[in-house]
Amino acid sequence: MHLDVLDLRNFYYRTQLGRVAQRAIRDQLVSFWPNAQGQTVAGFGFAVPLLRPFLTDARRVIGLMPAPQGVMPWPAGMENVSVLCEETNWPLATGMVDRLVLMHGLETSENPSAVLAEAHRVLGPGGRAVFVVPNRSGLWARRDGTPFGFGRPYSLSQLEAQLRRHEFTPERHLSVLHAPPSHQRFWMRMAGVLEGAGRRFAPWLAGGVLMVEASKQVYAPTRGGLGAVVRRPLRVLEGVGQPVPSPRLPKG
Repeated sequence: MHLDVLDLRNFYYRTQLGRVAQRAIRDQLVSFWPNAQGQTVAGFGFAVPLLRPFLTDARRVIGLMPAPQGVMPWPAGMENVSVLCEETNWPLATGMVDRLVLMHGLETSENPSAVLAEAHRVLGPGGRAVFVVPNRSGLWARRDGTPFGFGRPYSLSQLEAQLRRHEFTPERHLSVLHAPPSHQRFWMRMAGVLEGAGRRFAPWLAGGVLMVEASKQVYAPTRGGLGAVVRRPLRVLEGVGQPVPSPRLPKG
């Protein structure tokens, strides 16, 4: 079940813990995609806190928010780029997106397979997608006080297997949010130190959130097509132009 957009907005924009989480995940996304100039960047679920760095260089930025969650205008003080949509029917043309981010859109969906199919449809050949989900072995998935405590948490192997079933190719992965999901001042002050230590010593194991980057590869057909037609020419005209033997007359 999707969370309410107001609860998500309040967490990420009005709490210190939410701002810490937003910054940690966004920094890693930017390290994945340092340059999105001239590209179409889209986010599904509640991914808009991660998209602000792309507003200046990308060709266009689109925030897709599922109907059960609700929608809010974003970004503040600028022309709105967020849109309400059905979670399995996005208002985007096939192959339109170059970079796609899903956060709070997969683990809370009642039909994650259809969400992944739609993500694959809108992503162009060679496009990249980052899936941000709760880590099943992390602390954040065990606390209801953050958005990552809702829905179905994933292990790395579970998420990558599901992506492969939908024809995505996992490229790289890591975990973020190595600090505990606590609003206490001590943990807020230690968040940066713990995040750096976690990335260095346990880059995919100990964090509360998994980030997996996957690509959409479209391969050339290996059978059929024009080559197969040329290798198997039609035999309709075989024998045309060859002499036809005259019939033998009976001896009288």
